[in-house]
Amino acid sequence: MTTNDLTVPTTTRISTRALLTGGIVAGPLYVAVWLGQAFTREGFDITRHPASLLANGGPGWIQTLNFVVSGLLSIGAAVGLRRTLTGRGSTWGPRLLVAYGVGLLLAAIFKADPASGFPAGTPADYAEISSRGVGHFVAGGIGFSGLIAACLVLAVHFRSVGRRALSRFSAITGVLFFGAFAGLSAGAGSRPTIIAFDLAVTLAWIWLTVICTDERRGHH
Repeated sequence: MTTNDLTVPTTTRISTRALLTGGIVAGPLYVAVWLGQAFTREGFDITRHPASLLANGGPGWIQTLNFVVSGLLSIGAAVGLRRTLTGRGSTWGPRLLVAYGVGLLLAAIFKADPASGFPAGTPADYAEISSRGVGHFVAGGIGFSGLIAACLVLAVHFRSVGRRALSRFSAITGVLFFGAFAGLSAGAGSRPTIIAFDLAVTLAWIWLTVICTDERRGHH
């Protein structure tokens, strides 16, 4: 065995672990930045305003950067998972997770329109949709559809390899996120649908952290 034979696998292993570590921290980082703004930005009500509205106003760059960083970390996590997963769903699960990351990046480019009194000074009944706002809806459709599908595909994968707890967690996350997203789309921003969606987003990030932690632990 030559020196190169030893070097290549070691380099790959470190790189994969780094990508999975990025997936582990993506969720806690996103949620921390989101909640930090939610409870400090003037006029923001976490029960009335989705996180995407935080990209508006003077400090809006913080949430925009949050979308970019979390999107890149999610894409990196997908690459790491593609390297470690084997069997049914090991290809399409990570690919669909990439779509989620791309959706986050697009959300940074196409900001949500001001709405429901935020940012401060926006009329409470303001609900105009610009071309940029349409782009944000498209970004959400791409990202959230990818996330839901990734959860369900990986649920099948984990079941096929006998990891039933991860399979159930993945399936539950996908189903609950689908319900929350559908409710948000149909509920026109009502408080119950905003709260349910916030909880679903948090659950989805926990899910990504859990599966990346599990794969990183098993990747030697």
